[in-house]
Amino acid sequence: MKYLLSLIAIMLLINCSTNKNAAKYDLIEYEAGACYGFCPIFKMKINSDRTAIFEAERFNFSQDRDSQEKEGIFKGTITEEQYNRLVSMLNSLEPKDLKDYYGNENVSDLPTSHLTLKFQDGTIKKIEDYGKHGTPNLEKVYQFFEDLKTNQAWTKIE
Repeated sequence: MKYLLSLIAIMLLINCSTNKNAAKYDLIEYEAGACYGFCPIFKMKINSDRTAIFEAERFNFSQDRDSQEKEGIFKGTITEEQYNRLVSMLNSLEPKDLKDYYGNENVSDLPTSHLTLKFQDGTIKKIEDYGKHGTPNLEKVYQFFEDLKTNQAWTKIE
């Protein structure tokens, strides 16, 4: 009986700590900016309840110039699996320790990304990355947002 109660207590502690990590961020915002070519331009805001807004401005669904008719504002709910994966990726970055700016000023046509994290403790971390190569783990986060555009269910609202 002692072992059963110990096992239940351990499972509850693990479950509580997992949920605590998932709720670390009130809001996760990502913005991908323009370049001189066909770089996707979009914004994505993900709330702690996994509801999200995706603003597709240009070049998000196809490299065709005709893809503009598909652009607009979309809403959706990020799957729990994908949200937990994103939170895990962000936590592993130790975002409060990252620099506020990364970039290569010697090149004039790179896209810029903006990652804004609003923590539950009220603090905000903003990272601007000209060229999207700040750190290898940041690059993975940027790619994750690119993938969310097509691996989630989005409903066009505008």
